[in-house]
Amino acid sequence: MTSMKDEAERMKPRRETAETKAETTRRVAREINQAEADVRDAKTARLKAARLAQEAAATSSVGKPGARAPRKTRAKS
Repeated sequence: MTSMKDEAERMKPRRETAETKAETTRRVAREINQAEADVRDAKTARLKAARLAQEAAATSSVGKPGARAPRKTRAKS
């Protein structure tokens, strides 16, 4: 037969230790930070690609050979 004390201890729910709670908190915080970093990196890559495409389009339209900007004439007073 088991004693009442042993049986009561077996029936108690086990509490997490402080170390386990800290590890869980640390893991969740790192996951959140990593997710935020992934979103930030994806946005940066998307914006960089858009900027490079815009610069390439601007360079190709300005850099046509033989196309000059018209000269400005002085206004006579």
